[in-house]
Amino acid sequence: MIELSNVNKTFKVAKRNAGFTEAVKALFMKKYEYIHALNDVTFTIRDGETVGYIGPNGAGKSSTIKIMSGIMAPDSGECVIDGRVPWKDRKAHVKEIGVVFGQRSQLWWDVPVIDSFELLKDVYRIPFDEYKKNLNRLTELLGIGEIMKMPTRQLSLGQRMRCEIAASLLHGPKILFLDEPTIGLDAVSKIAVRDFVKALNKENRTTVILTTHDMQDIEALTDRILLIGNGRILMDGTLDELKSRNTSKKTLVITYAGEKLPSVERVAVVKDIGGHAELVIDTGEISVAEAIAAISAAAEIKDITVQGTTVDEMVVSLYKEFKI
Repeated sequence: MIELSNVNKTFKVAKRNAGFTEAVKALFMKKYEYIHALNDVTFTIRDGETVGYIGPNGAGKSSTIKIMSGIMAPDSGECVIDGRVPWKDRKAHVKEIGVVFGQRSQLWWDVPVIDSFELLKDVYRIPFDEYKKNLNRLTELLGIGEIMKMPTRQLSLGQRMRCEIAASLLHGPKILFLDEPTIGLDAVSKIAVRDFVKALNKENRTTVILTTHDMQDIEALTDRILLIGNGRILMDGTLDELKSRNTSKKTLVITYAGEKLPSVERVAVVKDIGGHAELVIDTGEISVAEAIAAISAAAEIKDITVQGTTVDEMVVSLYKEFKI
């Protein structure tokens, strides 16, 4: 069980304008700005949940992950994970968590990956039999058998990320923090990582907290979403609840005869270029059938496709709604 209650974190950042003169001034009189990264953040995550923690850059996602993983302490508030305070009980806490930062590595750069794994085995004091069992399973599920013999610096980004995930799970943690785990990955690597995380959660009941800007990751892996903006939790609900807020919006993609589509009442034109148009309707005002009939009466339709709102569009609408 992960419980955060009224967690606050503020950073003091030095700032100055460009130029040599400004640099000299800063030596004698520095100017600071206080950034409130987290403001009364409160939520609970039950064992075995897979939660998408989303928000724009600078919203406070990574700061929350660092507090929950024990890397950083908050200014005020409480964070209790399975009865432990992460930054106070770090040794006991790190044995129960795995952390993957998409832009940072826990693998040693110039040695084969398997050597990094062996060192992590000693760091976490993993019994040999448990280590071999976990390593064999991770090797099979993530497909890293051959690449473990290569130095980390020679791996592609996708290969390295699969090895990073394996490294974070060698000690069999109950909780896995994934901070942008698929950043920069190709489609094949993304699918491999998603399939593995789903299998891990299903088989081991591992709690997964995922922060990402890739909404396909959110849709594929999570049911619950926490939206953070300006350091505050703005929404806590399921993916279905998010979709229900946007079900009235439909996109019509049409091909028609002519150069410009005549205007149609209650139908918004998003794009219209040389016989191809993208239209948006609100089904609360006009049904899909009525919209198609009205468009057909105004122009000769050759082809039409009806699309629902994508998860990316839903999240963007949330950002606009909460002005973040």
